[in-house]
Amino acid sequence: MKVCKATVVLVLLCAISHTAFSAVRNGLLPNGNFEYGPKPSEMKGTLVLNRKAIPNWEISGEVEYIKSGHTQGDMLLVVPEGAFAVRLGNEASIKQKVRMIKDGFYSLTFSAARTCAQEEKLNVSVSRSLEPNDWGILPMQTMYSSNGWDSYSYGFKADASQIEIIIHNPGVEEDPACGPVIDSVALKLLSLPKRTRANLLKNGNFEEGPYVFPNAPWGVLIPPHIDDAHSPLPGWIIDSLKAVKYIDSDHFHVPEGKRAIELVGGKESSIAQIVRTEPGKEYVLTFAVGDAKNSCVGSLGIEAFAGNGTTKVVYVSTGSGGFKRAKLRFKATQWRTRVMFFSTFYTMTSDNSGTLCGPTLDDVKLISVRTPPRTRRA
Repeated sequence: MKVCKATVVLVLLCAISHTAFSAVRNGLLPNGNFEYGPKPSEMKGTLVLNRKAIPNWEISGEVEYIKSGHTQGDMLLVVPEGAFAVRLGNEASIKQKVRMIKDGFYSLTFSAARTCAQEEKLNVSVSRSLEPNDWGILPMQTMYSSNGWDSYSYGFKADASQIEIIIHNPGVEEDPACGPVIDSVALKLLSLPKRTRANLLKNGNFEEGPYVFPNAPWGVLIPPHIDDAHSPLPGWIIDSLKAVKYIDSDHFHVPEGKRAIELVGGKESSIAQIVRTEPGKEYVLTFAVGDAKNSCVGSLGIEAFAGNGTTKVVYVSTGSGGFKRAKLRFKATQWRTRVMFFSTFYTMTSDNSGTLCGPTLDDVKLISVRTPPRTRRA
């Protein structure tokens, strides 16, 4: 009987170990939603005392284990999914080792909320990277959802078969409890789209992008100043001061397919892509502009730039979900042409929540066109 019990325990331990270090392709990390928490003996109030007390995670600094409905002064802390989350105090961090597909491109998605600090930011990084500066600072000064939560994405290349994902709060506040709340950490293995004859732009339909939580109806933010080498939106550069929002057809109106982009920060929210062109040759850029059916009412405008051409498209939204198509014809002047889109107006939803919104962009295509030969005069 003792041998049988020992065998059962060994099998369970192997299963737990396999779960903790399994190769995550699409979905939550092991205990990525923090529903499994520390033992009562490993906590003092909400403060976690042991660095390995949260299953599958290792912590450093002042990390709190927060239950949904927890109050801090007059502030109610809401957990976006499930019942538990963690809060990172001054210089605190959480990290987890994950098995990866070496040389694969991944997107990390997680949900976060500000608490009492106004200038909060998060430092997201991966260890065992061949690039010394393979990390990103995600600003949290602007909240884009009315419920106080946003989901963020971060792209990276796995330079090893096992890496360590780290989320760190670099802030130093007078109140060490003023730090961001983190929940629902997930990974997605990205496929890298290629240009085709039917579309010279990569990922023009935005179907390839960061993981979207099934029960999170607020979309995923793609942070600013992200180049195309590590973009969680393959092929595209987020070269603006504000983030753009990645939305899905399960929660928003999307002009084409399952995914689209919402430009939520006016002229501070833009995306671009650099494409190979032939000087003197003519090209046609087509795209769809609409609203996400999220109470974004009024004139929604997108300005498009390509080569020496520009166009401004205004879509008058009633907030019910719809779109119109636009076209820009231009002549290339260089071997590489920058195609860029940004929102013309700053807009907020009509539900008095103060939530930033903007036009949707989808189904972007670029093709070369033949110039008809000139006819000789008689």
